[in-house]
Order: sequence, then structure tokens, then C-alpha cells
Amino acid sequence: MASASGAANSSVPQQQVQSSRAKLSHQNLDSMSKAIAQYTEDARLHAVFEQSGESGRSFDYSQTVRVTAESVPEQQITAYLLRIQRGGFIQPFGSTIAVDEPSFRILAYSDNARDMLGITPQAVPSLDDDGGLEAAFALGADVRSLFTHSSALLLEKAFAAREISLTNPVWIHSRTSGKPFYGILHRIDVGIVIDLEPAGSSDPALSIAGAVQSQKLAVRAISQLQSLPGGDVKLLCDAVVESVRELTGYDRVMVYKFHEDEHGEVVAESKRPDLEPYIGLHYPATDIPQASRFLFKQNRVRMIVDCHALPVRVVQDEALVQPLCLVGSTLRAPHGCHAQYMANMGSIASLVMAVIINGNDEEGVGVGVGGRSSMRLWGLVVCHHTSARCIPFPLRYACEFLMQAFGLQLNMELQLAAQSLEKRVLRTQTLLCDMLLRDSPTGIVTQSPSIMDLVKCDGAALYYQGNYYPLGVTPTEAQIRDIIEWLLACHGDSTGLSTDSLADAGYPGAASLGDEVCGMAVAYITEKDFLLWFRSHTAKEIKWGGAKHHPEDKDDGQRMHPRSSFKAFLEVVKSRSLPWENAEMDAIHSLQLILRDSFRDAERSNSKAVVDPHVGELELQGVDELSSVAREMVRLIETATAPIFAVDVDGHINGWNGKVSELTGLPVEEAMGKSLVRDLVFKEYEETVDKLLSRALKGEEDKNVEIKMRTFGPEHQNKAVFVVVNACSSKDYANNIVGVCFVGQDVTGQKMVMDKFINIQGDYKAIVHSPNPLIPPIFASDDNTCCLEWNTAMEKLTGWGRADVIGKMLVGEVFGSCCQLKGSDAITKFMIVLHNALGGQDTDKFPFSFLDRHGKYVQTFLTANKRVNMDGQIVGAFCFLQIVSPELQQALKAQRQQEKNSFARMKELAYICQGVKNPLSGISFTNSLLEATGLTDEQKLFLETSTACEKQMLKIIHDIDLESIEDGSLALEKGEFVLGNVINAVVSQVMLLLRERNLELIRDIPEEIKTLAVYGDQLRLQQVLADFLLNIVRYAPSPDGWVEIHLHPRIKQISDGLTLLQAEFRMICPGEGLPPELIQDMFNNSRWVTQEGLGLSMSRKILKLMNGEVQYIREAERCYFFVLLELPLTRRSSKKC
Repeated sequence: MASASGAANSSVPQQQVQSSRAKLSHQNLDSMSKAIAQYTEDARLHAVFEQSGESGRSFDYSQTVRVTAESVPEQQITAYLLRIQRGGFIQPFGSTIAVDEPSFRILAYSDNARDMLGITPQAVPSLDDDGGLEAAFALGADVRSLFTHSSALLLEKAFAAREISLTNPVWIHSRTSGKPFYGILHRIDVGIVIDLEPAGSSDPALSIAGAVQSQKLAVRAISQLQSLPGGDVKLLCDAVVESVRELTGYDRVMVYKFHEDEHGEVVAESKRPDLEPYIGLHYPATDIPQASRFLFKQNRVRMIVDCHALPVRVVQDEALVQPLCLVGSTLRAPHGCHAQYMANMGSIASLVMAVIINGNDEEGVGVGVGGRSSMRLWGLVVCHHTSARCIPFPLRYACEFLMQAFGLQLNMELQLAAQSLEKRVLRTQTLLCDMLLRDSPTGIVTQSPSIMDLVKCDGAALYYQGNYYPLGVTPTEAQIRDIIEWLLACHGDSTGLSTDSLADAGYPGAASLGDEVCGMAVAYITEKDFLLWFRSHTAKEIKWGGAKHHPEDKDDGQRMHPRSSFKAFLEVVKSRSLPWENAEMDAIHSLQLILRDSFRDAERSNSKAVVDPHVGELELQGVDELSSVAREMVRLIETATAPIFAVDVDGHINGWNGKVSELTGLPVEEAMGKSLVRDLVFKEYEETVDKLLSRALKGEEDKNVEIKMRTFGPEHQNKAVFVVVNACSSKDYANNIVGVCFVGQDVTGQKMVMDKFINIQGDYKAIVHSPNPLIPPIFASDDNTCCLEWNTAMEKLTGWGRADVIGKMLVGEVFGSCCQLKGSDAITKFMIVLHNALGGQDTDKFPFSFLDRHGKYVQTFLTANKRVNMDGQIVGAFCFLQIVSPELQQALKAQRQQEKNSFARMKELAYICQGVKNPLSGISFTNSLLEATGLTDEQKLFLETSTACEKQMLKIIHDIDLESIEDGSLALEKGEFVLGNVINAVVSQVMLLLRERNLELIRDIPEEIKTLAVYGDQLRLQQVLADFLLNIVRYAPSPDGWVEIHLHPRIKQISDGLTLLQAEFRMICPGEGLPPELIQDMFNNSRWVTQEGLGLSMSRKILKLMNGEVQYIREAERCYFFVLLELPLTRRSSKKC
């Protein structure tokens, strides 16, 4: 489907704002329109199948999908949705009863419920103790009368739960036959549905221990997923299919991924060796209807036990307005179309699990009702079996936990992949723009990277000023001119076009392009200049089981089969390319905006050569504001009530606030310069802190790490201080890591209590339930994760008394029903932590948040340790909560604000650097025009100076990544130059400031030196000398003061005919000169306070790279920079000397 963006005649910043505002709306509308169109198509296919007879044999799936979508009556769509969601039939392996919630009266039941419960008509006693009344198994009867007394009590308890699904399964027994069942409950519009699944009396899952065992299996599989190396989605999918197959025993397990155009693909598979592989299978969107996808988001695990089994009818009260909603039922019968499909492919049983991820992680995107993040169905994990197979509910529940963990892990991997892609795209965009601004536009198709590196494509082209520059698989020049004429005629008011089918987009010449060019994305740069990307036929990219599809492949007459689905998919995408994904179009659109702005500015520069005088002011203002923010943050850190300290890249203390000084007894002045690892932490923690520090210096910031710090002074008597810290990489304005800041919380009191408690033998209840405020909130579990302890602090924190929670399952009942957690993901994470403790793996400072009894949001850190008996056997888990203090919250908030402000300033600086390039291009163009005019010798000298300054500024702009200067890896660009030109360029940069401050410039430079030709990096030397001289001018006494630049040359003859010029520069002014803090910044390797200090520090390091050195000398009545540098003379100058 083609899509054309709207007209854009405004400036680029406005376009970017409009784009960001409209992007989400456009994508949501696009997604919604796709879903509506798919519902219509699904309904049409459903109607065709229904008309094809009972067996569906005459239903030709490939042919039906191939038919162009046509209008479908609204009643047909309604009937389709009603059949899917309220079909009125269940699978026969269980039975269903719907109940009115307040009265427990039966509203509906399945035809097999009576036989499954072992009930004969008129044989069910009532709840009355005298047993004199009898009630038939019929609509209106009390459902509690069907089960044992204890089962009825369990049902009443479940009905009273706020989140009824967390009570599943309820283990209940038939009152008549004594048969055990899993009762799986969920609420619907008219009451509560009870799905009854038979369970053998010997089924270990009927006990709590059995349910916990299922959870342990899931946790083991989850641990395997979490142990995988990051950055590989394929590896993660391969691991999950192996884990699910081991857990469930199905013959085949696959991961299906849904693409942006709704079609699917099998991306991972684990199977029995004799089965045909489905890996690589692509299938049309209609294979998994939209209605089914909606159901998977409501009921995330779906089991079909036997596709050949006849469905069972559900009888319901005539007073109900519409058929019973079976969306949440575990027993809902499959639609006949799906059952026939399963039978044809030899799959008798299936288990399908939804893979849910966050819909969108961008700020302000993907937020639904109540502020919750929207969830997206990324795909499915599908299990097939060649015979009937029933997996008990506790094992399915464990699989659901596994899917939640898989979704979390997958979401993280997809975010990392998206970030990596964004970085790659930004880098490519920057390089392409730089090529266009500095070189011929053809560079973006002839050099590397090219525009083909921006998005996945088979070919790309630039159409610039009437010339055609193709790359890869592209149309001919005649065809491209025809395409552009069609674009201007049919889409002239748009900014571009993207389509996966030029034929569907209406291009008349699509047929002549063949399968080589099917899809196209176009970005209009100007009215006459275009960037184009092309894609070939989809079938070119598609393989199944490692082999390309062959058109003669047969499906043995079976109309509905994976191979016929594959054929149907190929029919759907005939003469189509793979669709352009949103991220790809965003990359193209961003490049388009940048290029359009650059082209427009270049045109202005070519005609007027206008230079923006405010750019430099804006840059200085930005850095001034950044310095102000930094000073304010330093003040906040120094006065914070949380311990905060910092180290440089060598691990030496360079920040030590009042709180940490108070805790350790070490004054600030004594702490500065000490080694954190060797001097300040206990030996047993040295390895932990060293690892924490090295990771943070690489940008890997760890949270909630406990360290044991030494204390100093007689009042502390060498006691230990325990601090839980967050490590934050400290960065300079260029995003280079220059140290690590640690924001901590003192937990010494809690640690001492916990150490005593964990090591104590015998009766510890007095400690657990002590009202002492140092005793943290504590709870404990037995080996079945049932609550065993709940101390006074927990009662105060949660509002739930000990009697309310003892004996209940911690996962689901206590934390889930009583203390509500935020979403199923939080329950999964808590379950993993708890089971890890039962397995002997302790968890420390895990972020854990919940709602207390009164709905207040509580933020804590959870520590879970194993509980052992006298023999050392693990008998449960012991947990305590550490409440996040207001001080820590304040410190973390300040830290986040600092990072936010720094990032904002970095963005501004990056924008300034990008913006300065355009007026520089104008200066360069103006200089080139002046060169072609008749200039006097003096004017030519001025022009050379201007050109040298322009090149120096461009060089500095490219130095945004200062790491190469810091580590000494900067490559110098050496060449031959005249020393006098450098001096002229340096002096020209201070003239305006000299006049502004009414200072006299004294130039003491021998005339013969000015004409010497030397060998070196002219622009770097120019940059360094100008920076030193500018600072001298800035701090010289004014008015009526003076500044002197003095050069004393010495010629040195070296062997082999090499001659060196040893140049001694002095930049002098009277008075005190530069402030001490500026000089300190200049000679400090890791810290800087002022912008001038940073510049001087960089100049000193550049000079060192040129084998030069600089000193700042302060004498009685004057001060000066002394610069010593050796430069080789060229042969021409050597002869003069």
C-alpha cells in the first residue's frame, strides 16, 4: 500500500516539530486501518469457509487469499466476531459452568458437565444441613452444592478476591463422585466462568508442592534465557523453543514473529527429527486472524487437546441477552477452519502462547488508559503434537511465566537493537550530509558509506540537477525520468512517497520494471532533486527450511496446509517488495529534512554569503549556562543528606560530600586523592568495588551494590560503614567518561541486625517481631513459597496483618492479590527472585514496588536469602525490604536532573556545531569568489588570513570527540606552510578583543622569520597559539594596557641535512594575568571548571602531540605563556639559512 506524506513548505525546525507531533498519530492510524482491513479480510475468508461444506474440502485457501479484497457486509463481520468470541462450544476435555457472582446461581453450563461431575438428575443435595431439600443440576441451582464443603469454601474465597485469576487453579472435588478438578476462574460481563479440567488423584500438581515444582521448572528455563549473551535475538528465540519443548514434551515448538505488515514468519524451531522443518516459513496475515490475535492478548496461553474431538455445546439461561463470552475460557473450542488446518498438517494437539512486549518505549508514546504502557503482540510460541496431548494447568501457568520472562528479555534485546540501529543511522546521515556539503553530491552514491547503507534495499539513486547517479539494482535513466514525471504529476504536493508495489501505487510503467524493481521510497530534496531507494520482489528474499520455494511444490491436494499458506503468501506479495518499516522511513525522512535545510542554506550562502554573528554568542551562552548548572549541582551534592563521593579515572577520590565524611570520620581534605579501592574499603570488598569501578568507566552503571567502607578517627574505633551505592559514570560536555560518581544510602544499622539475624540459631521470633525501628520489614516462606513469617514492620508497611497472610502463597496471593503489583511482569520477576533463593542463589537490593492495603504506592529494595535448617538443608526463603529513603530519592532525582541538563546542553552544542558549518561554507564560498578578482598584495594577505581562520574553525568543529586528544591518538595533518601566515591568523583572532578592551599589541617578531617555510600541522599550531594569546588578552589590565607576542628563533642543524627551527613564543601582559583556577584547569588531566580552562587543557595536549611544551610563568610585574616548539624547515628555507 502506498503512502504519501503531506506538503511541507515551512522551515526545517517547524517540519521537525510537525513530524514529531504527527508521527505517533500517523502510525496509530496506519496500524488501526491495517487492523480494520484485516478484520474485513478475515471475515470474508470465514464466510467462504462456512459456505464450503462441513469438511471444508472445497475451500481453496491459496485461491481465496489471492482474490482482491472486496466490500464485506457489516453483519458478516459481526457474525464472524460473534462466532470467534461467543461461539457457544467448548472442547470436551473439560466442562464449563457460568455463575452469577453474588448469588452463586448457575447461568450456563456445558452439556458434558453433569457426566463429568458424576451427577444424575435430581441427585444433588442442597447446602442445607438437614439434607431434606434437593436441587436438580439445572440453571438457577447453587453451584456450591455440586462440590464438597471444603471446595465450596475455596470457591467463596476465590470469588471474594479482587484479582480472581491470581487464585487459579482452585483445587475442588465433586460432591457426588469425589473426582478432583482444576477450577480455573475468570470474570465476564454477566458473572464468573468456572472451567473444570479433570486432574488425576495421583497428579502431583494437585498439591501446592506440585504447583511450586512447575514454577521451579519455569524459573530454571528463565535462568537459562537470562544467562545468554546479549545482542542476539535469534539465539534467544532458539533457546526458548528448546526450553518450552523440554518443559512440555510437544513434538514441535516454533517462534512465530509478526512483521509490521501483519504477515508472519517462523524464526526459530525445535522439532522431532522425522518432522518436516517449518523454519523460514512466511504466511499471510490471514493465517492468524486479527480476532485471534486480540484473544491472545486477553488469554495468553491457548491449548487445543484434540482437533478431531467433537465440540460440546454450552446451554445458557434464556434471560441472557447474548451468547456467553468465552474469550477468557481455557476450554473454548477452535473454529472449524483452524481445526481443519491442524488436521491437514498432521498436528492433532497444540499449545499456543503469546509473546507480549511494550508497544513503544518512546516518551509519551504507547501510553494507554490510566497511564499504562500499551502492550504489543510481537509473536507467538506455538507447540504442535502428532497425537492428542493435554498439559495440566499448573504446567501451562509455568509456561505463561516463562513467556513473560521471554517477553521482558526480548523487549530489552529489541531496544538495544533499535538503539544500535539509531546510532548507525545517525552516523550514516552525518557522513552523507558531510559529503554533500564538502564534496560533489555524487559522493553519496560513489563513496562509502552510500545512501544504500541507510536502509535495507537492492538499489538507490540520486537525481541531481537533471543528472542520474544510480547504485545497485535500479531502473534505467529513461525509466527514472518517467518515474519522476509521474511523481511530480501525481504526488507533486508531497514530500515523498513510499510503496511496496509501484503497480498498486498507480505508476503506469510498473510492469516494464519487472520483479527487479517493485518497491520504492522517494525523498524530495528540492523541486528538481530526489533521493530514491528500490526493492525487488519479496520472493527473492524468502526461503523456507533453507531452500527457496519451488513453484512445482505440491501439497497432496490438501487445501489448508503450511505449504499452501506459503503459496498463499507468495500470491499476496506477488509484484511486491518487503514493506518499508517505520524506522526505515524515519531514517529517510530525517535525512531528507537535513539535506533540504543544507541545500537551502547553501543556496543562500552562494547568493549572499551571509554569516550569522550570533552563533558564537550562542555557543558561549550555552557553555556558561552549563557551568552554572554544574556549580548548582556541586552545591546540592555537597549539602545532600545521602553519602555521595566521586573518583577520577584512576580511582582516586576527587569528590567527598559532608555526609560520607560524617559516616567515615574522614575529612574532605584528607579524603581527596586517596584510592577508593586500596585505602577506603575493606579488603574483602576490594574486588567488588574494583569491578564496579571498571564497569562504570566503560559506561556500564551498576545499581544497589553494597560496599563496606573503613572509618577513621578515635571516635569510630575502626568500625565498618555499609553503604548501598549506585555507580554513575561522570562525563564531560563531549560525553567522555572522566570518572565515577557514587550515590549511596547508609544501611549499617540494618546490616548489623541482618547479620545477627541470619547467623542466629534457634528461636528468632523475638528479633523478627521487635518494634525496634532498626528491624526492617521482614517476611519468610517455606519451601513451597507459602508465607511463614510477617513481622511488625511488614504489618506497618503494607497495612496487612500477620493473620491475613500467613499460609498464603507469596506469589499471587500475598503479593498480587493483597499487595497489588504493577502488572504480570512484576509478579514474574518476584517469582524468579523467590525461587532463586529457594535454589540457593541470593538476591540483593532488587527494586520491588507494590500497593499497600490503602492503595499507597510503596517503593523498596528486596533482599532474598535462603533459609536453612540445622543440617544445612534449604527449607525456605528469608526476605527483608529496605525502604527507599527520601534522601536517596532526592539524591537520585538531583542526579537525573543533572544528567538531563547535561544531555540538553550537549544537544545544543551538537546543534551549534552542525549549524556553524553552513555559514562556514558561505565564508569559504566568499573567499573563493574573492580569489578570482583582482586583489592587491595586501588584500591577498588578508584573504589568506581569513581562509586560515576558516579552516581552523572547521578543524575545531570536527574535534567534538575529544577522546583522541585525551589519549594522544590524534592524527596530525602535516604539510608545508609559511610561519608568517600562522602569526597573521593568530593575531587576527584577537584584534576585535584588543580594540574592545583598548589594549595595545606589541609584535616582536623578526622579519626574516615571517617568510620561513616549515613543515607541520598549520591549523593545530594556529589553534594552540591563538588560544594562549586570546586568554592573555582577556585578562590583561584594561584600559590603556598592553599585550606582547614575542618570537625568539634558533636554527639547529641536524645530521643528514635536516634543519630545525626551535621557536620560543612568549605571550606577555602586565599584572596578575590569568586566575589560578584557570591555570589549574589547564594542567589538570581529569577535571575542569571553566570553559576557558577546558580550551587551554586541550591546547596543551595538542601542543604535546606536536612535541612542544608550554609553561605559564608569573613574575613580579608581568606574566606570560612560554611555548617551546621545534619545526623542521623545508629545503627551500634551509638553503636561505
